[in-house]
Amino acid sequence: MNDNFHIYDTTLRDGAQQEGLNLSIHDKLAIARHLDDLGVGFIEGGWPGANPKDTEFFKRAQTELKLKNATFMAFGATRRPNVKAADDVLLRALQDSGAAGVTLVAKSHDRHVDLALKTNLDENLAMIKDSIEFLRKGGQRVFLDAEHFFDGYKSNRAYALEVVRVAAEAGADVVALCDTNGGMLPDELSQVVHDVLGASSARLGIHCHNDTGCAVANSLAAVAAGVTHVQGTLNGYGERTGNADLVSIIANLELKKHQKVLPDNALREAFRISHAVAEVTNVSSSARQPYVGVSAFAHKAGLHASAIKVDPFMYQHEDPASVGNDMRMLVSDMAGRASIELKSKELGIALGEDKEVVTRVVAKVKDLESKGYTFEAADASFELLLRAEIAGKAANFFRVENWDTTVSRDANEVVTSKAFLTISAQGKTIESEGSGNGPVNAIDTALRSGLEKIYPELAKLELTDYKVRILEGRLGTGAITRVLVETSDGTTEWSTIGVHENVIAASVMALEDAVTYGLIRQGRKPE
Repeated sequence: MNDNFHIYDTTLRDGAQQEGLNLSIHDKLAIARHLDDLGVGFIEGGWPGANPKDTEFFKRAQTELKLKNATFMAFGATRRPNVKAADDVLLRALQDSGAAGVTLVAKSHDRHVDLALKTNLDENLAMIKDSIEFLRKGGQRVFLDAEHFFDGYKSNRAYALEVVRVAAEAGADVVALCDTNGGMLPDELSQVVHDVLGASSARLGIHCHNDTGCAVANSLAAVAAGVTHVQGTLNGYGERTGNADLVSIIANLELKKHQKVLPDNALREAFRISHAVAEVTNVSSSARQPYVGVSAFAHKAGLHASAIKVDPFMYQHEDPASVGNDMRMLVSDMAGRASIELKSKELGIALGEDKEVVTRVVAKVKDLESKGYTFEAADASFELLLRAEIAGKAANFFRVENWDTTVSRDANEVVTSKAFLTISAQGKTIESEGSGNGPVNAIDTALRSGLEKIYPELAKLELTDYKVRILEGRLGTGAITRVLVETSDGTTEWSTIGVHENVIAASVMALEDAVTYGLIRQGRKPE
C-alpha cells in the first residue's frame, strides 16, 4: 500500500446511500474484493454497531475478506456529548469491529454543533479529542472526516481550523475536509485547502460530493493544492448526485499528472472492475462515464474516422487500453468509407478484393437509417449486413415463413402468450409453438425450440434484454417501431435490430438476426 498518497474508497458506506441501491452482505464482500483488485489503499466497509447488516458484515469480513492491497476501515462518529469515550456503545463497536482503522466523522461547522449535536463548541472539540485517543490506545489507525468543513470554514474559519488542529494533535493520521453538500467550485475549494495547509501541520484529505458536477474537479484541485488523501466511490455512487468518481480521479492522476497511486498495471483493470461492480449493484453503467464508459472511446462521425484511420490519437485523449477499454467505431448515417473500414477491422472481417463493397455498405447504412434503423447499438446486425454485401447474399440458415401470436386472459386473470411458427430450414418445413410471459418471449421460444432439432447449439442462446422505441411518423406513414434485442450464448452477448410499423414484426426481424448471428458464432456455415 502506498502510504504517501491515499486512495480511499467509500463505495460500501457512502456509495450505498444512493437512491435505489441496496447491498446485501454478499454484495459488499464481492465489491470489496473488486476494489482490492483495483489496488485502492483503503476500503471503508460501513458503520458497525449502527445497523445489524454492517455489524454482521464486519464479523464475516474478519474471516472471509482476504485483502492483498487495501486496509479495511470502519466508519463511525465521535462519542456522544457528555459521555466518556469508553462508555460510548458505538465507539466500543468500532473498537471491536476487527477493522485495522477507523474513520470518525465530526462536526466542523459551528451551526451544526449547535443545531444537530445540541452541544457547545468546546464540548465538540473534546468529543473529537477523546474519541481519537480512545481508538488510538486500542491500536487502531484513525482518520477524521471533518463534515461540512467548507461551509463551516465560511461561517467560522477559526473554529473550523481548530477542529483540524485538535484532531491532528489527538493522533488522527489524516483530516479529510468534506464538501458534504457538494456546493464548492474548484477555484474556491483550492484556496481554502491552501489556507488550511498553511495554518495547520495536519495531513489533509478531501471528500467531495457532486452536486455542482465538480466532485472530480474539486478533488483534483485539492490534490494540486497539497492534500495527499482522496476519498470517493467507484462509478461515483452516492446520495443525491453522487460522490467523486474514484475511477476518473485515479485515471487523471496516473495518466495526466503521472502520479503513481495504484500498484503496477492495476489501472488496466479499471474497465473490468467498474462494470463488474455495476453488475453487483444492479445500477446500469453510464455509457458516457469518462475512461471506462462503453462510449468513452467510441467514434461516430465520418470525419473523425478518417483521422483515426491515420492516427487514433487525433481524436482520442488517451490509449483506451490504459484503463482496459477499447476503441469502438459506430456505424451510422454519418459514416463514411473510413468508418466502415475501421469497423470491419474491429469485427475481424476482411473486405476482400471488391473495392465497391465499402461504397455499397455506406449507401445501405444511410438508406436503412433513414427508415429508422440504427446500427450504433446493434453490432451483430451490422456484421450480418457487412457479410451479406461481401458474399453477395445474406447468411441463410432458416426462414420464418409464417408466424402467429395470441395473448389471452382466463377467469383467474392469468395471462398467457403463445406463438405459432412455420419455419423452413435445410429443405424441411418445421411447425413450432412456444409460450412465454409476452408474445415476443413466446416467439423467441418457438423459434429456437423449432430450430434446435437441426441446430442443437441454439439451446445455449438466451434473450437477455429487449428494448422498444417508438419513432416519430415519417412522411405520413405513421409510427415506426424500433426493437433492439440482446442475446447471450453464456460467453458473450450481441445486439440485433428490427424496424417495422408493427412491434411484433420488428421483434421477429431482430430475433431472426440474433439466431443467425448465434449460429455463425457457433461455427455454422450458411446454406
